Amino acid sequence: MQVFDHNTQPLEKWRDGVMTLMRVSATVQSKQLCIFEQFCDPGLGAPMHLHAVEEVLEVFEGTAEIYLRNESMIVTANQSVLIPAGARHGFKNVGTGILRVRATLAAAIFEASYDDRNELSRRYVPEDA
Repeated sequence: MQVFDHNTQPLEKWRDGVMTLMRVSATVQSKQLCIFEQFCDPGLGAPMHLHAVEEVLEVFEGTAEIYLRNESMIVTANQSVLIPAGARHGFKNVGTGILRVRATLAAAIFEASYDDRNELSRRYVPEDA
């Protein structure tokens, strides 16, 4: 059994106004899950992108506008959205405080294809891979 102390895990700047805490991924020997939290300043979030696997996007604090394909919806604390594999999606903080969301992907390695080709792609793989 392995216990992860999320208090000691570093916050990472993914883009201006968006900090990320990678909780579980292949870097800690996860085989099928990638779980991370994001803390987004007002007006900011994740640009349109897609993953090859399903994702659950949960709002813990604040108000998000989530875009899924050609729809948008307002999602608040204690609500979540299931993002189908291969579906274009994104979100932004439409509230006045920090938006705290948790993403759970059905793969241990985080991979995303962004509409904006200038957006940095990230891969969370073990160091010995």
